Amino acid sequence: MPQRPLWLILAPFIFLGLWSMGYSVAKIGLLYTDPMTLLALRFGCVIVIMTILFLIVRPPLPKTPAEWGHLAFVGFLIQAVYFGMNYFAFESGVGAGTGALLMSFQPILVALIAPVWSAEVIGRRSWIGLALGLCGTLLVIGSRTDIEPPSLFGLTCAAIALLGITSGSLWEKRFGLNHHPVTSNLIGYTAGFIGILPALALQDSFEVEWSGAFIAALAYLVIGNSLIAVGLLLAMIRAGDVSRVSALFFLVPPLAAMVAWIMLGEVMPPIAWLGLAAASLGVYLATRKVRDV
Repeated sequence: MPQRPLWLILAPFIFLGLWSMGYSVAKIGLLYTDPMTLLALRFGCVIVIMTILFLIVRPPLPKTPAEWGHLAFVGFLIQAVYFGMNYFAFESGVGAGTGALLMSFQPILVALIAPVWSAEVIGRRSWIGLALGLCGTLLVIGSRTDIEPPSLFGLTCAAIALLGITSGSLWEKRFGLNHHPVTSNLIGYTAGFIGILPALALQDSFEVEWSGAFIAALAYLVIGNSLIAVGLLLAMIRAGDVSRVSALFFLVPPLAAMVAWIMLGEVMPPIAWLGLAAASLGVYLATRKVRDV
């Protein structure tokens, strides 16, 4: 079998670092504006950057209406549904710990659906890894977060966000093609921006307190999360089994807790380190491929 390129070997580590840090950076950004305005600014900046790159690089466009539709639909599911509903959930009282905890259920949903959806075989080792990863994530989040009972609307939004990222991953695996990243990002984020317009129309205010901290947070969310992390996520989905790629999300909550501890001073109790170790082992088991003898 051909050797995997170095960037694909490093992709999971880069993705986890960027995605996990995004929780704390978004929390900083939300100190200066409301969720939907931040999301609109984030998407708008990505679209501008991708448009400029598109005019310079001139990458090929999708050849058929179906290819256009697949790119736009995945963009809508991941950008508008996942991020949009998560921001609504946060605005409605769902804490960051609760949101991260719900996010860790994504691999379970993917593992249950993938055998039917994309003909993947989920082995016993993967199921053990998934279960161990979930237990580790529950331990980390439960030990560091005092969860206040959120509203039914907030929980509903969080559940829809979970379905959005799960559906986007499965759809990309089954129908996604190796389009140029500039093309796929431009179409995907444009679809995501259009998808959040109804939510923006319902807002009464679009105020932003411009400051150095807000600009830095927005720059990170645009470049680190929206461009690099999402691009790596889609590339990994195309290159590997979707259930194994999704298992990486088990590490996001504990790593996000570590970043929040460092950046925001949110204390991580000693027992949480045990959860982090368990989640790491679970991800290893779920993503490890058995070599042919």
